[in-house]
Amino acid sequence: MDRKRRSTLGILLRLLVVLAFLGAGAFWVLTIPSVLPASALAQRTPDLVNGVTMFHAGGCASCHATPGQEDKSRLGGGLAIKTQFGTFYAPNISPDPQHGIGAWSEIEFVNAMLRGVGRHGEHLYPSFPYTSYQRMTVNDVRDLFAFIKTLPPESTPSKPHDLPFPFNFRRALGLWKLIYLDGKAFVPDPNRDPQLNRGAYLVEGPGHCAECHSPRDILGGIKPERRFAGGPDPEGNGWVPNITPHEDGLASWSENDIAYLLESGFTPEYDSVGGSMADVVANTSKLNAEDRAAMAAYLKSLPPRPGKRPASQN
Repeated sequence: MDRKRRSTLGILLRLLVVLAFLGAGAFWVLTIPSVLPASALAQRTPDLVNGVTMFHAGGCASCHATPGQEDKSRLGGGLAIKTQFGTFYAPNISPDPQHGIGAWSEIEFVNAMLRGVGRHGEHLYPSFPYTSYQRMTVNDVRDLFAFIKTLPPESTPSKPHDLPFPFNFRRALGLWKLIYLDGKAFVPDPNRDPQLNRGAYLVEGPGHCAECHSPRDILGGIKPERRFAGGPDPEGNGWVPNITPHEDGLASWSENDIAYLLESGFTPEYDSVGGSMADVVANTSKLNAEDRAAMAAYLKSLPPRPGKRPASQN
């Protein structure tokens, strides 16, 4: 190999090394977890009654109560959530200081809920639906934290997720968040009445209804143009129904029908919901009638979107 060619190859190799370092640096910067500072939390007295409402609206017990346990206030975790990316296990969020969140500060809990960032600055997986919880107000999250701290501690260690490479590389979630997490809290629409705004907040925020009732793209993000139109169950258990007022969904349902389902679990045809929706109703039935009516009114106000269940799923 002549000197000129060796010199050219040497330059190319150095250029590749520089580009690799620049790429690694850009990746590191772009994936730095974004958190709120402790100074973002003004001094206040928590509202435990509101904390109970947020607990039930958010369905916390559905995922975090120990499976098979009747007492849904014992949040020892352990529920397996099977997805195309691997199996996630709901963690212990009881007030236990070692295995739960008893030693967490208020700002650490707020950042987990609104930014998807764990206590040690790690990205949390979106199997925890912070893409919806980010719409919650800071005070509602603080009230929720205060209520959870009143529940019994559970000493069950959280089970680690079972994820293959590259999904077990948490840092890459920083890039995922750039696409799917905008960090914006819910803003009431001045053109809506208070009931619709309350329903929108509950459905889009703590209720995180879109997380199950929407199809997802190859990266696991919700397809915005199909939001609430139903799709394959994220855990592979059939089909999650369309909840927009389209003929494929809730067009024939009244607001009272929807509110009654959220209270009792019964459809207008007197069928009862099952599976994970039964767990949802176990929570929404504990909300007050006004909140269930607000959620129903908002769902009926959604743009109708087609989302018919495939014949193979009937």
